[in-house]
Amino acid sequence: MTATQIKLVQESFEQLRPIAQTAGELFYKNLFEIAPQARAMFKTPVSEQAGKLMYTLAYVVNHLHRPESIIADVRKLAIRHIEYGARPEHYTIVGTALLITLEQGLGDQWNEILKNAWSAAYTMISNAMIEAASMAGQAAA
Repeated sequence: MTATQIKLVQESFEQLRPIAQTAGELFYKNLFEIAPQARAMFKTPVSEQAGKLMYTLAYVVNHLHRPESIIADVRKLAIRHIEYGARPEHYTIVGTALLITLEQGLGDQWNEILKNAWSAAYTMISNAMIEAASMAGQAAA
């Protein structure tokens, strides 16, 4: 990610903070519309899950300028997601739901440059998670 992309992601995320819970719930609404089968993977109420999502997203966004500082945490998160039934193909669906949610939440501020910045951030994190899950699967085999 470029410094400009990091700045764009961080600044746009700040715009969502006042509606963080609503944005988190909207993400799950979008996710379940795209992939209704994913609903069965979640045992906690959506409102609780939405809060966790936004907390984690804030942590990641705030540390994008030093990705090495969050990679270990992201890898642990990936391993926990294996226990929930997450597979590599789910990350594309989650990324799509995230971008839709950001577009809805940011409204007129959303544009192609911002979409590319968020896509770069998500790709970096999801690739680290997919790699960690793969390594965990190989170690278990």
